Amino acid sequence: MADYEDFVRAHLPRLLRYATMLTGEREQAADLVQDVLVKVYRRWSRISDAEHPDRYVLRMVTNDYLSWRRSRAARLIAVGDPPDEARPDDFASDHAAREDMWQRLARLPRRQRAVVVLRYYEQLADADIADLLGCAQATVRAHARKALTTLRNGLRIDRMAQAKES
Repeated sequence: MADYEDFVRAHLPRLLRYATMLTGEREQAADLVQDVLVKVYRRWSRISDAEHPDRYVLRMVTNDYLSWRRSRAARLIAVGDPPDEARPDDFASDHAAREDMWQRLARLPRRQRAVVVLRYYEQLADADIADLLGCAQATVRAHARKALTTLRNGLRIDRMAQAKES
């Protein structure tokens, strides 16, 4: 099983980063990747024979994320007080913007979020995303369009609310 251990050493950081982007939480991402790696270990002889075992495992992470803990009634989303106004070059402002985007991504449906992460974080083409998710390329484009529309509308609503407050 040295081959499996080498695979895990080489790909664990990427899998954890990817799962963190999907889940929005490091601890949940670590649990997700651990669950997948247990399954990979059991099937390593077949997975290692695949043309691209790393892509196969990435698909496993994606599928487990999409179906993981569906029975869980409530998802935990960290909500904090809105940050005070800060200069555009201020670290706190950058951090607040990133946190705001995390919050917006967390509100997207799982498939839409997976498409956004695969497209913009993993920089995969629609054909590759469709292959990973087991759907048509048109479905990938539809999920991406819906997700981006939701994210844009949320920003527009926030700007309108800020303008009314001013």
